Amino acid sequence: MPPVRVRYQTIEFGEVDLHVRTLRDVQEFSDDQGEAERLGISSAVWPLFGVVWESGRALARLMATYEVGERRVLEVGCGIGLASLMLHHRDANITATDHHPEAGHFLRRNVALNGGSEIPFERTGWGDESDTLGTFDLIIGSDILYERGLVTVLADFLARHARPTCEVVLLDPGRGKSNAFGRAMAEHGFDYVRTTAHPGDDAEEVYNGHLIVCRRVRATEAAPGAEAGATPAELDPAATASDE
Repeated sequence: MPPVRVRYQTIEFGEVDLHVRTLRDVQEFSDDQGEAERLGISSAVWPLFGVVWESGRALARLMATYEVGERRVLEVGCGIGLASLMLHHRDANITATDHHPEAGHFLRRNVALNGGSEIPFERTGWGDESDTLGTFDLIIGSDILYERGLVTVLADFLARHARPTCEVVLLDPGRGKSNAFGRAMAEHGFDYVRTTAHPGDDAEEVYNGHLIVCRRVRATEAAPGAEAGATPAELDPAATASDE
């Protein structure tokens, strides 16, 4: 099987330029050792990790100015790691993870292209409870609510890796799984808010998906009257019956 073809590009976020190596397109495929097949990744799905998607670009743009501070951050389903690269540029404490066997290799190459030190990465699946990632104050992801059967698995994964006070920020293009996700996160004590705000709007680029924010706060830190675990309908008037 011939090697996959790649492309190099520079993506501009205001004054920040991120240089990335991606797959040339979603027709590329290489699994000579059968590693992806053993992980349940088909040839049709294999390339999806390795290109720049609208939600991933929007998440990186949001992270360019998002309040991070000293929080420990995890990007879930990082793909080529665009948001991780942005946070790394800001000297944030960022760790990345993805199920795909090539994601770590691409992330390391992209970190090198941007002249940075290594971003901690661990390849793991959401149902794997033996990973060594630890817990985080902020967990981010883009376009990861793509399969109904994985919504609860994802929520359980996020809960395992969330500190008692934690924020989860997702950008979702609207695949109809957000309400189910909100209900699953509520079972773990998280509030859920979905908005149609367009993070990073400017004259050049508009993101037309949803911003989902789930927060859990220690009981001693909760504001008076705060209700952890509220349902999506209570917290988000924009949530509609069109979601499953």
